[in-house]
Amino acid sequence: MLIVRLSDKVAIVTGSAQGIGLATALRLASEGARVVVSDLGGARVQAAVAQVRAAGGQAMGCVVDVTDRAAIDAMVAEVKAAWGRIDVLINNAGITKDARLAKMTSAQFDSVIAVNLKGVFECTQAVAELMVTQGSGSIVNASSVVGLYGNFGQTNYAATKAGVIGFTKTWARELGPKGVRVNAVCPGFIRTPILDTVPDAVKQKMVDKVPLGRLGNPEEIASVYAFLASDDASYLNGAVIEVSGGIQL
Repeated sequence: MLIVRLSDKVAIVTGSAQGIGLATALRLASEGARVVVSDLGGARVQAAVAQVRAAGGQAMGCVVDVTDRAAIDAMVAEVKAAWGRIDVLINNAGITKDARLAKMTSAQFDSVIAVNLKGVFECTQAVAELMVTQGSGSIVNASSVVGLYGNFGQTNYAATKAGVIGFTKTWARELGPKGVRVNAVCPGFIRTPILDTVPDAVKQKMVDKVPLGRLGNPEEIASVYAFLASDDASYLNGAVIEVSGGIQL
């Protein structure tokens, strides 16, 4: 049985219609949080909300593009009106547009920067004032092992995930004195729908780099997010936690 650590806390999870984000929404709800499922596409958002509710959790859905500040502000206002506060922000939304340096287009570079880096800035800035007013809050940023070590063909993605670590360290200093904790998680290779299109031979090469001998599961990242969101992590601020099975890139 799970410990209910997030009773009545309000949590926004971006990019939560599938994969790690959906697993996180389900985990937070199972620990008592009221969860805001935020993603692109109304049908996908509502399906995720229905899944959370079917599992016994409380959830509402918001269709939001994290590159659209007006949509983010509207979500924050809607959540505040419905539930009165925002205690947790999980900046999970992200995309990839991979190419080697010589082949990467400006459009590929700019789109990944817009979602993975500027989107994290926009969402955090939108909730920070409310959290500061409350005197409490937990912001968890999704970085990646690629942000720590780099990866072939991922100039844009690596830059964003390294930048998110920089955000985390800076915001921990700025917001920590006001009661708001900011931490980051660096997942390794995780079994999500994104990997469905990856050839088995390539996935095996990923596995070969992991001392534990397998890919991670979304729920294993969600459990770390839930811990950081909870008061059990009350003295963790500015931490960057690698959850990768000990990957060696």
